Amino acid sequence: MRAKTVSVADELVAAVGSAADPIPDIETVNLTDLLRRIGDARLVLLGEASHGTSEFYQLRQRITRELIEREHFRFVAVEADWPDAALVDAYVRRGRQAPAEPSQAFSRFPSWIWRNLDVLEFVEWLRVDNDRNPDLKVAFHGLDLYSLSESMAQVLEYLEKIDPQLADLARERYACLTPYASDPQAYGRAAVTNQYRDCEDDVVALLKELQARRGEYLTGEDEAFLDAEQNARVAQNAEQYYRAMYAGAEPWNIRDQHMFDTLQALMEFHGRTARGVVWAHNSHLGNARATSMAARGEYNLGQLVRQAYGDAAYAIGFGTDHGTVTAAPHWGGEAETMEVRPAHPKSYERLFHTVSEDAFFLPLREKHAAAEVRDGLFEERLERAIGVIYRPQTELASHYFAARLPAQFDEYCWLDATTAVVPLAGAEHTPLEPGHPFAALDI
Repeated sequence: MRAKTVSVADELVAAVGSAADPIPDIETVNLTDLLRRIGDARLVLLGEASHGTSEFYQLRQRITRELIEREHFRFVAVEADWPDAALVDAYVRRGRQAPAEPSQAFSRFPSWIWRNLDVLEFVEWLRVDNDRNPDLKVAFHGLDLYSLSESMAQVLEYLEKIDPQLADLARERYACLTPYASDPQAYGRAAVTNQYRDCEDDVVALLKELQARRGEYLTGEDEAFLDAEQNARVAQNAEQYYRAMYAGAEPWNIRDQHMFDTLQALMEFHGRTARGVVWAHNSHLGNARATSMAARGEYNLGQLVRQAYGDAAYAIGFGTDHGTVTAAPHWGGEAETMEVRPAHPKSYERLFHTVSEDAFFLPLREKHAAAEVRDGLFEERLERAIGVIYRPQTELASHYFAARLPAQFDEYCWLDATTAVVPLAGAEHTPLEPGHPFAALDI
């Protein structure tokens, strides 16, 4: 009888199965070995293969809780707008009050990314944990740049209190952008077609003016200054981003550079020993040099963090084979629960789907990884990314890119079957008190 031939792929699947650190249950899994691998890293980057998968949020929440409780991490920074995250931060740290006008965190499309039951659960946990540890309160910050209108308003509100003269100058500077505050993409189109002058000099000048007065303004209100400075940075970089969308430039790089600069500002603000957790999509947190993004001239937050921090940063990617996801069929569309197709045969996801364990961590950093696993996974394969939009009918073209996983991440988290996040439709699922950043507005 002829012996069964074992293929290279079969050997790799077996090696991955042997090296896998199983996840029997997200809430009860022992994370001691994962924390040992993370070690003294100052930044832990927790990815996601889609913006609408519940298990990704659940596991990021669980890891973050352990990092806060056992390793004393000081802040969580997420792929969200600064002003929205500031409302959550005020809630979890019982800090500065929300603006006088009614506000609702993460109310714009795509709201379900952060307005969902899993994020609400983490926010409530963080508030309770901060109350238990008043001297070690953990902050919640946003890294993104889409909040042009809100950020300009926040800068003006701050300056009105501390320097009315500069507030008047700020109004003059921002007047250039004000007509397009509610539709910044229209500004980008108008600026590059010479229908409207660009506003770059105005917003850059205001940020520089604000930064020049740092010493004058830091009078026990350090956090208020950080908030104003970051909002001014949002206005500057958002102007550049929307103009780049129509100028043939690379808006992706502008956005990820902004997120990195914001993260650097947070590390500086929270102190020399500060440690932070970042939640964002795999496409932002994995090293872009290890993907087809590099061939397009794109870099990302993960690459910039790796270059700046080396082994003092630890990036964990996430993946799944099938299940459901919350996404929209097109930009601005209604959120839907969609079926996720089984992974492409030439993808990392298909390979992991054939491993005997349904959920596991897989160490990829050289000092922790099995050599045969790391070497076998270095062969370039497809990797799936589902963002705000999911188009199953064109999935290969729309949602896959080439990658070398061990060069992209330090660790990979596999969850074979996953389910869609449940969006918060106002306070439909959980009764929330007025003033809660996730409560519905009755206006």
